[in-house]
Amino acid sequence: MLFRSQLRGMFQANARGFGFVTVEGESEDIFISEDDMNGAMQGDEVEVVITKAPEGKRREGKITKIVQRGTQRIVGYYQSRKNFGFVVPDNERFLQDIFVPAERSKGAVTGHKVVVELTSYGENGKKPEGKIVEILGHVTDPGVDILSIVKGYDLPTEFPEKVLNQAERVAKAVTTADMAGRKDVRSWQTVTIDGEDAKDLDDAVSLTRTEDGKNWILGVHIADVANYVQERSALDREALHRGTSVYLADRVIPMLPHRLSNGICSLNAGVDRLAMSCIMTVDAKGDVIDHEICESVIRVNERMSYTSVKKILEDHDEEETTRYIDLVPMFEEMEQLAGILRNRRHQRGSIDFDFPESKIMLDEEGHPMEIRSYDRNVATKIIEDFMLLANETVAEEYYWR
Repeated sequence: MLFRSQLRGMFQANARGFGFVTVEGESEDIFISEDDMNGAMQGDEVEVVITKAPEGKRREGKITKIVQRGTQRIVGYYQSRKNFGFVVPDNERFLQDIFVPAERSKGAVTGHKVVVELTSYGENGKKPEGKIVEILGHVTDPGVDILSIVKGYDLPTEFPEKVLNQAERVAKAVTTADMAGRKDVRSWQTVTIDGEDAKDLDDAVSLTRTEDGKNWILGVHIADVANYVQERSALDREALHRGTSVYLADRVIPMLPHRLSNGICSLNAGVDRLAMSCIMTVDAKGDVIDHEICESVIRVNERMSYTSVKKILEDHDEEETTRYIDLVPMFEEMEQLAGILRNRRHQRGSIDFDFPESKIMLDEEGHPMEIRSYDRNVATKIIEDFMLLANETVAEEYYWR
């Protein structure tokens, strides 16, 4: 069998000492033994030659060149010695400790979590070497574990000044001009249903009956962020770079500045908000017999929580029912429609991935106190069912277009 002389790909290390090279466009990666790594580290772009290609088994190779290093900084646990120290990486894919000369330790002591910048990658059989650029705190300090994750994945915690300035210039309220050409559904009974600790509310739902009472009109309304984030602006480029908001045990690192994500782009109760709405007419069998996808302006009546809706629908809590008495009929209709949609989906062969989820409860200082199961209840299922139907409806619309 003829081997290609060189392939280029990304090296992924394994904690057990070997690794693999993933080559773009090829379905199977290449096994690299510990002796054939040639100093490659996790995330490096490398050149590799195939040394074995046994039929029916994974190919094996040897790294011949490191094209570009994939990592400049590593987070880990610092251990000091008399005249030097070393950092044990948190990420087990980094297989070697990093040697740190005493004069480059920044005063770190054993037990500190640190960020080390690599100055040498361990060429010629030597250990990688680096200098400490940041001390995150002692390993037992509250919050240091989360900060280690943030730094380890190089998550951006601050927004560039240009991005903040753009966010600052965004209007604080929806104007009459903003509403022009949009479907006005502010008179519809509309709610957001989220977890108690949710900060940015980006979806809302509404439900009414058609005039003849035979069908439902279900509205799923998503905050129209695109109205405030212009294409190729600093805000747009920063959001693309971040890709998503990141949810950690004690904080959220948002994709957009709080001025937007918790402000004008959050569907807060009692205020006008711009949205993209998928308005579906659903019959008694759960079939969407008509739909409209449009730019809209909405006004949420109440910011509901999953727990609160569960108390109304499952627990029949008198106090909670009385508090939201005007919304109770809509919630009961939502429960009925969601059940029909779920049964219809199961009949079509849908799989319910009802895996248990957990939530870590922290005290005020950030210490974990307990781990609670995160139960799916009637309210979470309602939102799941409505969002799935909206996704299907939008996908079908664009398929036929």
